[in-house]
Amino acid sequence: MTTIKKITKGDTVKLISGAKKGTTGKVVKVLTKKNAVLIEGLGEMHRDVKPSQQNPRGGHKHIHVPTPIHKVALVIDEKTSQTSRVGLVRTVEGGKTRVARQNKDKEIK
Repeated sequence: MTTIKKITKGDTVKLISGAKKGTTGKVVKVLTKKNAVLIEGLGEMHRDVKPSQQNPRGGHKHIHVPTPIHKVALVIDEKTSQTSRVGLVRTVEGGKTRVARQNKDKEIK
């Protein structure tokens, strides 16, 4: 049985704290063990690589740094970039569905 997460792959999110506060991006991957997300266009850094037998020249390696999930909010209206907290509500059939709290518990697609 799959569990429904509050933030899932493909959602548009907005950073609510940090140096790049206010920027939006699409979620590439959700890291559940670290409670973090990888956001497209954000958190891209490089790491220096020492020379080795496989890579004799060394150089730079581009990495994607995860963003903690508590620093992002789900964007429910992309035109105005309005954000909302996400809640989980049980359906009549017994499953769960995501709802936007700032939008009077409207269901999120």
